[in-house]
Parts: sequence; C-alpha cells; structure tokens
Amino acid sequence: MNEKILNEVKSSFEQRFGVEPIVIKAPGRINLIGEHTDYNNGFVLPAAVDQAIYLAVAKSGSSESTLVSLDMDQTYEFSINDFQPTKEKPWANYLMGVVAEIQKSGREVSGFNIVFSGDVPQGSGMSSSAALECGTCFALNELFELSIPKVEMVKMSQKAEHNYSGVMCGIMDQFASMMGSADHALLLDCESLEYRHFPIELTDHIIVLCNSNVSHNLADSEYNIRRKQCEEGVSLLQKYFPGVKSLRDVSLEQLNAHQSELSDVVYKRCKYVIEENERVMSMTKAMEAGEIDSLGEILTIAQEGMRSEYEISCPEIDFMADFANNREDVVGARMMGGGFGGCTINLVNKGSEDQFISELSAAYKEQFNKEITPIKVVISDGVKRI
Repeated sequence: MNEKILNEVKSSFEQRFGVEPIVIKAPGRINLIGEHTDYNNGFVLPAAVDQAIYLAVAKSGSSESTLVSLDMDQTYEFSINDFQPTKEKPWANYLMGVVAEIQKSGREVSGFNIVFSGDVPQGSGMSSSAALECGTCFALNELFELSIPKVEMVKMSQKAEHNYSGVMCGIMDQFASMMGSADHALLLDCESLEYRHFPIELTDHIIVLCNSNVSHNLADSEYNIRRKQCEEGVSLLQKYFPGVKSLRDVSLEQLNAHQSELSDVVYKRCKYVIEENERVMSMTKAMEAGEIDSLGEILTIAQEGMRSEYEISCPEIDFMADFANNREDVVGARMMGGGFGGCTINLVNKGSEDQFISELSAAYKEQFNKEITPIKVVISDGVKRI
C-alpha cells in the first residue's frame, strides 16, 4: 500500500471539504495472458496488483458533486440531477459514467465529493481507468449503502467506459480490479463470468514489468477497429456455423475452412484471438504443473501474435520484448495491455532482475533516447475499503 498517496488523498479531502471521508483502494492489474480476448467472450488470466487508485469520498449534502484529481491538478463539478460526458476534462467521464450506470439501475445517489490519486501508470496497460471506475462504484456503494453485488459493480464500471468514455472495452480489467486476490491470478470466462483463482507460484522466478513510457489512448487508437474486425469475422462464420456467437466459439479449423472469404486483415485478427484463447488455457495447465519453460514459451509466442497478427505493438515495445526474449536469464516476455505502448511483462530468473533492468534500460536509452520505468509486481486483493 502506498501510504504517502493514501495520506495525501485523505488530508487533501479533509482540508478542502472539512469532513472525514471514507477511503477506498482500487488496484490496477497485470494480465499474464489473454489480450483482446475478453470482448470476444474468451478467456483471460489477469491479477490485481499493489499499484492502485486511492479515493476519498463523502456526501456533499446537496445535489452538487465535486471531483478532484490530484494527479491532474484539476477539479470538475456537476449536478447529480443533470450531467453528461465532458470533452473538457475527459478523466471526469470515468466517474460520471459510473454514476449514470448506478442511476440506470434504479438506485438513488445524492451529491458527493471525491478526491483521488494513484500510482497506476497511465497508458501503461495496467488499467488505471478500470481502477478508477471500480473504485468510484465501490465508494458510492459504501457511501450510500446501495448493496450492489460485486459482479454487478464490475458490469456497471465496464458500461461506464462504454457509454461515457467511448471505449468498447471487454470486462477483464474491471473484473480483475474488483475481484482480485493476493498471490493469485484469476482465470475468467468472459462469456459466463465464471472465474477461478490460480496460485502464482514462480519459486525461482519473478515478474518484472517494464514501462516503455510510450502512452496510448485507447479511445483514439485502433482498439475499437480491432473489435469491429473480429465482429466481421464472426458475422461471416455464422452463415456456416449457426452456433457461433463470438470468436470464443470458433475453432482454427472452422476459420481456416473459410479463410478465402475473409480479408487478410480480418483473418489475421480472428486467428490471433482463437490462438490466444488456447494460450490462456495452456498457461493455466503449465502453472498447475509448475512448467516454467512452458510459461515463457507461451509469452514469447503471444508477443509475435500481437506484433504480426493483431498488429497492436510498436517499435519501442518490439525492441524491449526482443531484447528480453534473446536473454538466457529471461524465460519469456511480451507486451501487456491494449497495445501501441505501455509495458512489457517479463518472467525473469530471480536474482538477475536488477542486471536485466539495467541492461535493458541502457539499450532502450541508446535506441530511442527514452527511459523505461521498471515496476515491481506484488499481486494484491481487489477493491477494498481502508
């Protein structure tokens, strides 16, 4: 827990509003494997991490609400009875979107004040937006005693991003932030929302994230285009296989049988998703069996799929992943997150992580004149009240 940020959020709230707030910690997440499978109703293997958004919240006593982002050094005010998405301060949409979804459910909230800050790097692929949405939903649920079940809060947080921020994200990020468990990964079926916690036991290895500090904005990137391309493939395959509702239901054999009817781009997108689902299941089996080399191989193959088939990588990430995958002290590495920047996730021999970080940093600086930011991974619990 980041006590410094926690204390800053709480004291800033008290100084500004003069009352004692409730305080919520909402974690970011890593994803071991399963990128862009969630909106295709597939499987993912994320885990909540200690980097988090901290939120202090209390009732305002009126219909007016004030949102304060310490990191942005910005404030946004709105009436609980009349609000809509804003282009002026887009970060406020994540919070207002949650309020809108709570209201749609028939539950009532009055005005509130909220101050937040965090140490989840923005644009890093660690889902700072999902942490903010889930933290806001959890905070309002506590504040107004709404008794919203956790899975429903996950769905509300996802819809907030769809309807107020314009990103048609899957449900993985919000689910991991809300439902994470310390020292465990979360195998999630994004169709049924059935989930199972897997112990993360790496023994002689450690997970190291390296932030490229190349940030992306999913709403402005090709994220939504990828989703439409997948839907185009499903639409064609449904003509031949009526039981197909998403790429989750498609086998590689079925896809290959109708490859000639798909554009090259749509075929590559579909192929990647089908194989990525298979990689998720392979990784859970390798984790259970303690087969570390298999984990590394899966990461390495996934990286090539994101680069050449789903085409969501970038030169900086490719350089970092290739650098790692050519080292004997790294079992495997790949890009993590929505794409076009962010972090690589690296499975490194324990004890050699400092040397790996140092040498990658130097090579990256020489190649791009940019710094990487290494991030220590501690697998944590999901959203909670402090």
